[in-house]
This record gives sequence, structure tokens and C-alpha cells, in this order.
Amino acid sequence: MSSLRTSYEFTLPRGYVDDDGGLHRKGTMRLATARDELAPLRDPTVQGPDDPRLTILVLTRVVTGLGTLDQVNSHVIEGLFAVDLAFLQDFYGVINFGNQEEFEALIAAQEATTLVGSPAARPAAPSAPEPGAEDGAPDQGGDADDAGDTVDDGPGSSRPGVTGRVSYGAG
Repeated sequence: MSSLRTSYEFTLPRGYVDDDGGLHRKGTMRLATARDELAPLRDPTVQGPDDPRLTILVLTRVVTGLGTLDQVNSHVIEGLFAVDLAFLQDFYGVINFGNQEEFEALIAAQEATTLVGSPAARPAAPSAPEPGAEDGAPDQGGDADDAGDTVDDGPGSSRPGVTGRVSYGAG
């Protein structure tokens, strides 16, 4: 007998920093229901279907765990770094509306990305110039290792499988 997978684990690119300085990166998101998308529209703080607060309220409903936090509420979602909020929006879109290939591409793209300020992104210690580099200037060429150094989440995104943010407005 096959069963429907309704919950997915994720790792935030940066992570939520709680009031005590604890970092929470691993979490769980469940599939959204119609109620998860409709109930926030009835919230008195929401001004309409294009209100950015809708994203916060929907994610508060579907993110079921984050690190060792007792609960994930709107205060937690609002306290996420922008890159983490963007990741959760992409993750929400892929698990609810995407296919397995898009899911795998999103996870692979995230794992391949090193953010500024993360421990793996620290610049290496200066090294001696390579033989043949007479002026010691940094390499300006397009080496093979330059491929994939940037991620553009805008229209026509180069990140495979990511088609943009979830929109709740009539379009």
C-alpha cells in the first residue's frame, strides 16, 4: 500500500536566531490545505490578497517545527533572515505545486550555495602568486570553477526548478 507524503524536512540557508542566540536551521513543513491558504485572508491585519503578510501567516500554519523551538509562530517567521524566508517560499511552492524533479533541484541548488558570512564562505588566506601571474592580480578570466557562482531568483531564474515566489493575488 502506498501512502501520500505530507511532511518534508528542510534546512534553512542561514537559520533562525532565537532570543538566547541559539541557531535553528533544520525544520519540517507539511503540505498546505485549502484552509491554510484561505484562513489568513480572513485575518483582520491583512489588507487584501496581495498583502505580504499572507506569506507570513501561511508559513506559520505549515512550518510544523524548527530546530528545538517549542512552536513556530508569526514572530519566528517574521524574524527569519530574508534568504530563509525566500527559501521557505520556494520550498512551499515546490512541495505543494511542483514535481519530484523540481524538489530535488531546489535541494541541490541550496546545498551548492555558500552564503556570504557563513563559515564556508570565509576568504582563504592570501597565497603566493601562481607561476606566470606577473602582477599578482586576481584572475579575471571565466574559469570552469566560476560556473554557478551566483544564484538569480528573479524572472528567468538560473536556478533549476525554482519558478519564483508563491503569489496569492488574483492574476
